[in-house]
Amino acid sequence: MPHASRRHFLTTSLAGASYFAAAGTRRAWSQSANERPQVACIGVGGKGSSDSDNAALFGDVIAICDVDRNTLASKGKSEKFKAAEQFTDYRELFAKFGDRIDLCTVSTPDHMHAPVTLEAMRLGIGCYTQKPLTRTIYEARLLAKVAAEKGVTTQMGNQGTALDSSREAIAQIQTGVLGPLKAVYAWSNRPVWAQGPGRRMNLRKYQLQAMKEVEEQEDPTTTAAEVAEIVGDLVGEKEKEIAKALERLDWKHWLGVAPPREYWPGLYHSFQHRGWWDFGTGALGDMACHQLTVPFASCGLRDPVSVVARTTGHDFDSFPASSIIKFEFPETSERPAIPFWWYDRKGNKPPMEVFAEWGIDNVSDSGVLVVGEKGAFYSSDDYCGKYELKGVKTVKADYEPAEDHGKGFDVNNMAEFFRAKREGNPKIAKSNFIDRAGPLTETILLGNLAVWAAAEGGPDGTMGEWGEKVEWDAKNLQVTNLADLKTPHVADLIKPRYPDGYRLD
Repeated sequence: MPHASRRHFLTTSLAGASYFAAAGTRRAWSQSANERPQVACIGVGGKGSSDSDNAALFGDVIAICDVDRNTLASKGKSEKFKAAEQFTDYRELFAKFGDRIDLCTVSTPDHMHAPVTLEAMRLGIGCYTQKPLTRTIYEARLLAKVAAEKGVTTQMGNQGTALDSSREAIAQIQTGVLGPLKAVYAWSNRPVWAQGPGRRMNLRKYQLQAMKEVEEQEDPTTTAAEVAEIVGDLVGEKEKEIAKALERLDWKHWLGVAPPREYWPGLYHSFQHRGWWDFGTGALGDMACHQLTVPFASCGLRDPVSVVARTTGHDFDSFPASSIIKFEFPETSERPAIPFWWYDRKGNKPPMEVFAEWGIDNVSDSGVLVVGEKGAFYSSDDYCGKYELKGVKTVKADYEPAEDHGKGFDVNNMAEFFRAKREGNPKIAKSNFIDRAGPLTETILLGNLAVWAAAEGGPDGTMGEWGEKVEWDAKNLQVTNLADLKTPHVADLIKPRYPDGYRLD
């Protein structure tokens, strides 16, 4: 069957058949082998390992891609991936299989989420893309736009969306049980990776540091020639280590749309990308897509008008070790103007009086608090997997239960994505790019403009003073007080520039 016809079959043939049977109030899903979509998985290490495994539960994986050849080979040995062709460049994968793929997972470092997802959607391929949806605000807006134009199925990997508890919590808050809203708070124990200024390393810097250390440690009678020999040996060993790593890692394709820089062991790959401005989105981008699922949907946290931050300091290369960010949201027809406060790093939390008012004594390391005039909503985990209402009682609130495949919310979120494809209705995927993931990511990433504009930390790694406030026109994606800001390059965080070989617009 030609690919276009097969896609049409996958999205329409189930309309008149009974593939979803009621199981209480939930949907139970069955499928036969010839209904399984063909899938590509881009990034199969780290979170990509479970994303690809989950996708293989519901579709046939015909191609996998990863810049780490060891990771790629290891995944290819797994039973469900033995027939999948392997690539280190996703563009080559799409060039060969683009007309055969129905859906793909995108589980790369943050800076490559948008380039991969855009190319896939422009080929008519539905995308399950990890959070944060993009590295920059413009990319988030563009992904939602292209998803709408192409009519493809989309879902962001904030799996808490597929929890009954989070859906119930959204419904509870939307009833107005808390009274007029006053504020929203979220705090996270992230980062759990290295962040902070002065961390970039290359061979020249390594040589200079080694020279200094050797001179300090060696006997004063050591000659300059002997010091040079010792340093040369150290640099030579490091060169061998780098060369060995690059035998398995395709560094050029790992960098992708990011500016060139030298590879250095342990600094970027693997799972260290999020602490760098060129590649990641910091603790805010990592966890706010999870933690804000409930407040975003229930409190209307769209289109903030300003944001300001305090940080422990950064060098415009690596994110700060810790930050506090205040977003301001204007009044809407559903609620008054409210602030949203974000805190990152373990132990960095809202003031205790915020919790004491609601009898919360033992505050979790990560959590969410929504405060109203009558009561408060408190969740003590990253995904709103459990919550309490303080000062008020729960009320009757209808919501659509999440699917339950008995394998956890991560699988359920993926299953919802595949069901949206099969039923030909992208809105079934609750965290689709248009309605949820794109606008949510836009809101979150605005906070990083404020972090950028708060580069000055306090002494000895303490929190500095408030940085410059960024005033925001969400409709036009513009900083309205840009001319007044002393911090350089703030606007560069809104819309990136892709190098030749990659397409943004």
